[in-house]
Amino acid sequence: MTPEIRPVSWIGKVIDPGNPTGVMDIFIKDGKIIAINNHDPDKDVEKGSVDRIIDASGKIVTPGLVDMHVHLREPGHEYKETIKTGCLAAAKGGFTALCCMPNTNPVNDNGQITEYIKKKAKEADSVRVYPIAAISLGLKEEGLCEYGELKAAGVVALSNDGRPVMDSQLMRRAFEYAKGFGLPLISHCEELSLAGAGVMNESALATRMGLPGIPNAAESIMVMRDIALCELTGSPVHICHVSTKESVHAIREAKKRGAPVTAETAPHYFTLTEEAVKGYNTNAKMSPPLRSYQDRDAVRKGLADGTIDVIATDHAPHSSLEKELEFDLAANGITGLETSVSLALKLVEEDVISLEGLVEKMSINPGRILGLDNRLKVGAPADITIIDQDISYTFNSADSCSLSRNTPFDGWNMKGKAVLAMVGGKIVLDELSVS
Repeated sequence: MTPEIRPVSWIGKVIDPGNPTGVMDIFIKDGKIIAINNHDPDKDVEKGSVDRIIDASGKIVTPGLVDMHVHLREPGHEYKETIKTGCLAAAKGGFTALCCMPNTNPVNDNGQITEYIKKKAKEADSVRVYPIAAISLGLKEEGLCEYGELKAAGVVALSNDGRPVMDSQLMRRAFEYAKGFGLPLISHCEELSLAGAGVMNESALATRMGLPGIPNAAESIMVMRDIALCELTGSPVHICHVSTKESVHAIREAKKRGAPVTAETAPHYFTLTEEAVKGYNTNAKMSPPLRSYQDRDAVRKGLADGTIDVIATDHAPHSSLEKELEFDLAANGITGLETSVSLALKLVEEDVISLEGLVEKMSINPGRILGLDNRLKVGAPADITIIDQDISYTFNSADSCSLSRNTPFDGWNMKGKAVLAMVGGKIVLDELSVS
């Protein structure tokens, strides 16, 4: 008997793009994968020979999902979210790893803050947390951070998400400096003078609602600038939360030229349109704003053809203090960790992407961009997600693990979700019956 060995997938279909796919048994010992075998129905694993069997019959077993765009709010805004509650929400959503943005208070622009985040994540003892540090000191235009110090402290990328680097010369120097340390830049693309005082998409609807709008060009101009700087310096750029058809086109053309550019979008941009803000619904207010049907369709096509590499949540928790206000005064952002898989599975149901495409965009590609090896292979940490495509449920924000409830998806009927997540052999989400 070898009670330390635990098969995680038993009669579960493994999907790991680039590796063999099919019904397999995955064996784990001491938090690592020690064997992956094709399942033989005539030779079922005997319960007495292992410590535990998890029956994933009819489920999808994938490499652990990675969310590369999350706001954890700690340090500084713990009443909205803490590292612990954010990690719990991520686990409930099926994620085994997340990357946290630096717009905390104080800003993560030095090794001390990075180490603090890592310490709190270790105490949370849930999903893996990879800090992303600021591009510039204090997210301002006054100089670059010490990228060498930050990489040594454990950051995996650099971003001023929440506020763009407007100074093009400073951004060029950031590309050049980051290249030397192998740190990708993650760019929040927004031309602030064009966005102005806008609070929603610039459109006839905004006019009817009496609200100032933000044109598509406020995003796409900065997308094109950062692609140009990426090509000038040869340093990679990852474009955040793509929301417009012009941005999708620019990224597609850059990829055709061989530019080292990748991009992400979020479930709200391929699911909702500006119509969601009707009634001055502040839970649908975000940056960039929800756009038109044409933009949503372009984002979906970008996901389908590989122009957009990643589905990330841009999880941005806010309390009622920031959301229950007049629309123009309310904070931007929504929570997203616990609804992302379900909304992405809707794309699979509608034949926009395949299951393999979903795994690529929610696990493999984020890992590749950030230099994280999260594939299912012998010797690797047992970071695994199991998804049930058929389960139906109603999402209730009151049951969320997040401290905040700012979501436009409250009360939505969903189909499909993650039912198990494992990090280094430790189960952090378990909604499967086990034997």
